Amino acid sequence: MSPVLRIRGLSAGYGARHILDGVDLDVQPGEIVTVIGHNGARKSTLLRAVFNLVPWRSGQIELLGQDVTRLASDRLLRAGIAYIPQHRSVFPRLTIEENLQMGGYLVRDAALLRDRIQHVLELFPVLKARTGQLAGSMSGGEQRMLEIARPLLQDPKLIMLDEPSIGLAPKMVDTVFHNVQLLRAQGKAVLMVEQNVKKALSISDRGCVMELGTMRIQDQAAHLVGDERVARMYLGKR
Repeated sequence: MSPVLRIRGLSAGYGARHILDGVDLDVQPGEIVTVIGHNGARKSTLLRAVFNLVPWRSGQIELLGQDVTRLASDRLLRAGIAYIPQHRSVFPRLTIEENLQMGGYLVRDAALLRDRIQHVLELFPVLKARTGQLAGSMSGGEQRMLEIARPLLQDPKLIMLDEPSIGLAPKMVDTVFHNVQLLRAQGKAVLMVEQNVKKALSISDRGCVMELGTMRIQDQAAHLVGDERVARMYLGKR
């Protein structure tokens, strides 16, 4: 099976300062891959570099076998890559429905957009129950669900999530991770950066450990949970 995302030798930085150093990574369709590591490991920079938000980079990035290394972020979105940053990105003064319509701004067929919005609302019942509510009046977890739902209007092949559970109450963390699993069930490839290591690995197919911009370990998520190095460094075990 060909990967949705294929990264080879990705390096990135600011001027002469390297932030990422020779990263290789594949993400298959219908697979969740989670990147873990301490603060400063440059996990978020990896997502930003894939989405061409870092000023300098080298290496190769392929989406479904097509070289997209040099595409600007807006063209990457059109090509099928959705990036959901760590910080809140809803339009607070627009309703949930209006936010979803903004997410589908590239869809020119009005009937197709309506069908996709309806499909997304079926996946996210909390949003469906209050489409007229202002996004800014929702809880942090509900806003995160909207942020995850909105890119689906573009029917992306790859969804990149940066710390989807950050700042959320435990119950909402469970809901957000359930929604990430729904993305996998829809056949989407998911690349996620997450500090909640146990919870993230429990729903992931594979995991990666980054240190200072270098990919140190890649393995099945279940294997990483049992890896002594990972347990000692990231799971609080001795």
